[in-house]
Amino acid sequence: MFKKILFATTASPACDAAAKIAFELAEKYNSELILYHVFGVPSHGGGLFVTDYVTGEEDNAGPDYVDWVKDEMKNTYESLIKKHGEPRIEVLAGIPSTEILRFARKEDIDCIIMGAHTRQDETGSARFRGIVGTTMQQVAKRARCPVLIISRPCETCFWYFNKIIFGTDFSKASFAAFKFAFKMAESIGCKLYLFHALDIDTSQAGVSPGQKSIEDKIKEARARIEKKYVSQMNGFDNYEISIWEGIPYVELLKFARETSGDLIVMAHHTRDIDPDKALLGSTVEQVVLRSACPVASVNRQDRLQPGI
Repeated sequence: MFKKILFATTASPACDAAAKIAFELAEKYNSELILYHVFGVPSHGGGLFVTDYVTGEEDNAGPDYVDWVKDEMKNTYESLIKKHGEPRIEVLAGIPSTEILRFARKEDIDCIIMGAHTRQDETGSARFRGIVGTTMQQVAKRARCPVLIISRPCETCFWYFNKIIFGTDFSKASFAAFKFAFKMAESIGCKLYLFHALDIDTSQAGVSPGQKSIEDKIKEARARIEKKYVSQMNGFDNYEISIWEGIPYVELLKFARETSGDLIVMAHHTRDIDPDKALLGSTVEQVVLRSACPVASVNRQDRLQPGI
């Protein structure tokens, strides 16, 4: 399903949860796993000196330094390497998001795996929400392949994947996410949940819509799911449609917990604009921050070939 998986890592403890999933996913699907680490910003003079991201110190980035970084990467993931096999390790200096995207395009990567952040802050804190605008945000925005974002150790991933949840708001961008979720479910033979959260608007004088109005909206949403997505599934019948009402990210997270979902697939953004310019949607951001399982952000169909 994935020929090449790129695990973009800072080799810090904050990436441990993502590392475990990257190694196990590659073994499960017999994929080539590439550990990719950008270790510093080159000096303005174009010399061999870089500013290390961890220490903040300037180092000579000659061949010996590169070899030392690779050895450190092997030491960091020694237990995973012994258990799951030797990955390919690539390191270089540069701007992380730029180099990750460049390498992914050059190598025809099928899936990028990365942590949601590089600091071990408490979930929900102001600093933790700083993921937006960082490397993860830039990669998710411009990647031509799905980006699997891991924010914490996965509590429900029983040998990847048994229950895939596709969250939709019916936007044009959501269709690419659907294609990825469906292709995965079809290839694996696992259950696919087609989920929509009906965002009930109570802003007008604090008046909630009546029950009949809610039921009519649910019926309408179900019909849209069947027409827009089920009609594209070519007889695949291992699926379930679920429509809840409430705040979208809250209901999606509750649904994922209730069903023990082990992968949530969503569009990176919802507005119909150029994917390269789209910011991470607020619903996706909240789901990434709080989900107990991996979240796949999909923003285009470039790499969604048959069988992927």
